Order: sequence, then C-alpha cells, then structure tokens
Amino acid sequence: MRLAKSMAVSMFIVGHVTKEGAIAGPRVLEHMVDCVLYFEGDRQLSFRILRAVKNRFGSTNEIGVFEMRDVGLVEVENPSKMLLDGRPVDISGSAVICAMEGSRGVLAEVQALVTPTGFGNPRRMSSGIDLNRILLLTAVLEKRARMNLSSSDIYINVAGGLKIDETAADLGICAAIAASRADAVIPPDMVFIGEVGLGGELRSVSRLEKRLSEAAAMGFKTAVIPKQSMRGVRVPDDIKVFPVRTVREAIDMFRR
Repeated sequence: MRLAKSMAVSMFIVGHVTKEGAIAGPRVLEHMVDCVLYFEGDRQLSFRILRAVKNRFGSTNEIGVFEMRDVGLVEVENPSKMLLDGRPVDISGSAVICAMEGSRGVLAEVQALVTPTGFGNPRRMSSGIDLNRILLLTAVLEKRARMNLSSSDIYINVAGGLKIDETAADLGICAAIAASRADAVIPPDMVFIGEVGLGGELRSVSRLEKRLSEAAAMGFKTAVIPKQSMRGVRVPDDIKVFPVRTVREAIDMFRR
C-alpha cells in the first residue's frame, strides 16, 4: 500500500468474502484503500455486475455490467435488452419490472409458476428474490385480492440471474403470480412498478421518471404504477401509464 501511494500507481488487491458478502478478515484494509469493488454474478451464467461500496473519487450509485466471453470481460451497454432477450410473449406468469441498479434503471422479467400442490403443505420457492418477500406478497394476494393460493405450489424466478432486493418489484411479482394462477397472458409491452403494502395498497417508489424512461426506451407502451406516484412526475411521450390504488385493481386489468 505504501509503494502504491509513494509511486502514484494503481494497485488491485483481491480478497475473499464471507457467506454474507462482506470482506473476510479485519476491516482495516477496507479503510485503507480508496475504492472497494464487488464482483457479483451467478457462476452458471456469463454475466457479472461490478458494484462499488466505497469510492473516494466518485459515486457508489453506479454499476457496471459485463459478459464473460472467449476474449475476456466485455461491457454490456444495454443490460435491459440482455435480461429480456428470449422472453416468451405468449406464456402466462411472465411480468416485466423495472429495478434500480445504482442510478440505472434495469428491466427484468419475473416468472411465476402456480400449480396445484401434491404435498400436504404447499411449497414456496424463489430464485433472485427474497423468499420472505414472496410469502408476504402471497398472503396479501389471498387476503386482499381474494385469491385461493393455499392449495398451490408457487415458484418465482428472475430471469437472467439478477438479484432483486427492492420493494418496487412487488407489483410485478403479484401480477406474475396472479397471471399464472388464472392462466392469463400479460401484454408483452406492459411493465409493472410499485410497492405493495399489507393492506393491498400500492405505495410510491423512488425515481419513477427514470424507470418510465427506461421502459419507454425499450419499447414498452404501457406501465402500471401507483396512483400516489403521479404527482410531479413527467411521463415520457412514448408510454401510457395506468395509475391504480390497489393490487386488486392492477390484477383486474389483465384478468378481464
């Protein structure tokens, strides 16, 4: 470290991380360096996300998306296009959400499969989304949207290996579950943005304009958003929004 600072050269220190994702060992090394980067991704997939958790020279709200190829790591200029590539348009249980990765809006597909259970207790499994969040949203759908899910297995997957940890994906998850349960196909040009409360109400989300702009840039024509989020939001010309108050209203839009 002294050599790098005295000679004004850049030095990369590669270390181990714990199961929780934190740097292993004493945190003194984390305080000494100017930037801490995490290289994330599923080992079964070729895409990786470079995320900064400390940066003395800039913002930590930016990410880099890369693809591992034969020539090495290649930057992915349009992550949304990459994540939606190959998305089926005529299969029930598929919904598109817009998540924020740093300051960048990223569109992702949430897939849900609801089938009659063959066990005494219905199974709940998820990949890319916290299972506790799935259990909470399932309970909201049963209580507030009058959906019978107590005798069904529910499987949730985020295509492309992306990890979603923000509540703005709640509405898309609920829409995917409801569409799979009713065997209904959601319009392929519709995106869902909104947090779902325990009362079934839709709550505002941050940076809605950026999310809508990303959806419009990717060719989406309609967006279902919380009605409370409409105040002061400039909607892009290429997309039409449907503001709704509850998750039941949103589901009824494509169940008719």
